[in-house]
Amino acid sequence: MTYLAIAAAVALIAANLLAIISVFKSERAVGAKALWAIGIAVFPILGLLFWLLVGFRRAR
Repeated sequence: MTYLAIAAAVALIAANLLAIISVFKSERAVGAKALWAIGIAVFPILGLLFWLLVGFRRAR
């Protein structure tokens, strides 16, 4: 059980880092990028889900 929790935590951290990189590669304004990155960092699960559902589509 412990290894599963560690693997889940590592996967969540990696997904959040990739999302933050994706935010900064997007063509949004600097302020919007900062807010997205802060939101993903402060709310790791909800911020990541919200970026994947809403932000990622609009960033293209």
